[in-house]
Amino acid sequence: MKWAIKEKGYSQRRACGLIGLEPKTYRYASTCGGNAAVRVRLRSLAGERRRFGYGRLLN
Repeated sequence: MKWAIKEKGYSQRRACGLIGLEPKTYRYASTCGGNAAVRVRLRSLAGERRRFGYGRLLN
């Protein structure tokens, strides 16, 4: 995407349209913080308790 915008001079909308990507998706910036320890713990719990849903693991 960046190549098409920089080298070819395409607009962001045009470059996204060529590959079938919404411009909002391209511009998205994650707001997820650095919760690495929490993520690791949730993944381990999910592995142990496969039938538990996301909400149940958080409580």
